[in-house]
Amino acid sequence: MNEQNSKRPLDEVMLAMDVVDTLRHQDVLVQRELRAEDRDSKMMERLRKIYDSQGIDVPDHVLKEGVAALKEERFLYSPPPRSIATFLAGIYISRGKWAKGIAIIFLSAVLLWGGYQYFIVGAEERNISKLSRELEAQRDAVLKLAHVESAKTTAQLEYEKGMTALQAGKLKRAETATEWLQDIRVRLEQEYTIRIVSRSNEYSVVWRIPDLNRSARNYYVIVEAIAQDGKPLTLPITSEEDGKIREVDRWALRVEQNVYERISADKKDDGIIQNRRFGRKQRGYMKPEYFMDTTGAAITKW
Repeated sequence: MNEQNSKRPLDEVMLAMDVVDTLRHQDVLVQRELRAEDRDSKMMERLRKIYDSQGIDVPDHVLKEGVAALKEERFLYSPPPRSIATFLAGIYISRGKWAKGIAIIFLSAVLLWGGYQYFIVGAEERNISKLSRELEAQRDAVLKLAHVESAKTTAQLEYEKGMTALQAGKLKRAETATEWLQDIRVRLEQEYTIRIVSRSNEYSVVWRIPDLNRSARNYYVIVEAIAQDGKPLTLPITSEEDGKIREVDRWALRVEQNVYERISADKKDDGIIQNRRFGRKQRGYMKPEYFMDTTGAAITKW
């Protein structure tokens, strides 16, 4: 645009652009009039009628300029030739369309990765850390409570097995080691008295004929565990007859025949057993100590 055009009123420039736009939208008119010998004057006449019908007064020099601009393809946008620069520019211009999709994909990937790290990897790491602390806590509790070396040795071995399992990723094995340590701790904490059952409507002694020797008899004294507060306890007892462990509040300990007969005679005398204390379990020990001769073997049914 030359200096003269740059000083023209803006409304004339806008009118000229509108004239060109009108001509482009009147495609049939343009194609017909451009073939005529007096095309410029006819086009101006048609344009004048169009604008007059719209109540718009357009000077002749503006109409002439619009016709000339159409022929010269002024005010017409011609796209630049395709190149890498135009391709990149197109991507940049349309970034609002594809950037949102990429952002959604990226955010989804981040959420999936974060979820996997927290719920899968993180959960396993938290379980390992938790089991490690539990193993150590149970081991330390046993070592503090135990008054016998066998309990301390067993606790240390189970602790090492559990930690080795954790390092190998075998969480179930580590959980088993933790349960073993907890069981040892509970047994060490227990304190109770073992006394002979002496109620009038219950047996105090029983005898059994073993399956392997029908000519022999095994003699038992029926006992129960009483806590320091006077309440009976339920304990896991292994039966020598079938090897099963049962939670019971009464069981029978195997004794020699003379012990069996003495306790039986004591109860028959007046219905009361004078000395009912059969043994005791002290805190810090795994097994009870017995005041009467017994093998420690037991049965849970009779």
